[in-house]
Amino acid sequence: MLRLTAAGARAIVDMSYARHFLDFQGSAIPRAMQKLVVTRLSPNFREAVTLRRDCPVPLPGDGDLLVRNRFVGINASDINYSAGRYDPSVKPPFDIGFEGIGEVVALGLSASARYTVGQTVAYVAPGSFAEYTVVPANIAIPVPSVKPEYLTLIVSGTTAYISLKELGALSEGKKVLVTAAAGGTGQFAVQLSKIAKCHVIGTCSSDDKLAFLKSIGCDRPINHKAEDVQAVLKREYPDGVDVVYESVGGAMFDLALDALATKGRLIIIGFISGYQSPAGLSPIKAGALPAKLLKKSASLHGFFLNHYFSKYQAAMGHLLELYTRGDLVCEVDLGHLAPEGRFIGLDSIFRAVDYMYTGKNIGKLVVELPHCDSSKL
Repeated sequence: MLRLTAAGARAIVDMSYARHFLDFQGSAIPRAMQKLVVTRLSPNFREAVTLRRDCPVPLPGDGDLLVRNRFVGINASDINYSAGRYDPSVKPPFDIGFEGIGEVVALGLSASARYTVGQTVAYVAPGSFAEYTVVPANIAIPVPSVKPEYLTLIVSGTTAYISLKELGALSEGKKVLVTAAAGGTGQFAVQLSKIAKCHVIGTCSSDDKLAFLKSIGCDRPINHKAEDVQAVLKREYPDGVDVVYESVGGAMFDLALDALATKGRLIIIGFISGYQSPAGLSPIKAGALPAKLLKKSASLHGFFLNHYFSKYQAAMGHLLELYTRGDLVCEVDLGHLAPEGRFIGLDSIFRAVDYMYTGKNIGKLVVELPHCDSSKL
C-alpha cells in the first residue's frame, strides 16, 4: 500500500506490490494535479466551478483503479450538477465531471486480479474533470484503446440504447421523432432507431447538422431555424409519431406531445432549454397534459441513466460490438470549429460547456487532457 510520509513525499510501504503503483511508462505518479471543483452552487458553470492547480493525487483503495484521464465528456447536465440539483444535501466544495477514458496508472491489490497498469478503461463516476480519478474497479469498462469515440458511448450511447429498448417499444415501421438529433445522445437515438428499421425524424439547428443527420440515415431531418417543425409534422405525419426521444424541453416538448400518435410514447431524457435558468426548467403547457395523454392513450416516460445501471454492462457490450463492426457512427466534437480552437486541457472545459449551450456542437463534446511529463516524484 502507499502512504504519505511526514515530509509529504510518497513512499511504497509494501515493495512486493511496487509495480502496481508505477505508471506504465515507468515515470512516477506526481504528488499534485489539477482538477475542477464546484466551489459555489450555480447553473452558471463559470461562476460555480474553480480550476484548482495543486490538489493531491488521490490514492486507490484495495478495489480501486487510479486512472490518468486522457479524454473527458461534456454533458448538458454538468450545470445541473454544479447547481446542486441532483443531490441538494451535497455542499461545496465537491468534484465534478461524469465520465472519462484513460490509462490505469495505479491500482489496489484486489483490483489487480482483473486489471493491470497501462490498461485503457472508460468509466462513469463523479470527478472526471481532473488529471487523475480514482475509479472503483467494478464499474470500469475495459476498452481497446484511448479513442474519444469510446467515450461517446458510456453516457450518451447507453442513455439512447437503454431508454429506447426499455421504454420505446421500437419495431419495424414505427415513426420516431428525435429532438436535438445531432447532439451527443441524439446521434445514437437516430442510429439505433434506424437499426430497428424505424422511420426517423430529427430536429436540429443548422444546415451542417442537417447534413450530418442525413449521413447517419435520418429519414427526415428538420432544421428548426429554417422550417416550422410543427407545420412539417402536421403536413407530413398527419397520423402522428409513435415514439419521441426528447431532450430539449419547453416549446419543443409541447410540440412533440401534440405530435404523438394514438398509443404514442414520449421519452424525456432531459430538457436542456431550461438548465441555465434558476429553476432549471423552461415553462410547458402542462395544464392540458392529462387530457392530451388520455385522448390518445399515449404515455409519458422519464429516463435517468442512474436508475438503469443493471442494464448498463449489456448495453455497453452491444454498443461496442456495433461500433467495432462499423454499424455505428460515434461522432466526436473536439472543438475544431470553436472560436478559440480545440478543447485541450482542463481549463478548456469552461469553453466546451459554453459551446454546448450555443447549440453548435455536432456529436459528443469531448475535451482532451494531454499527458504532461513535467511533474514527477
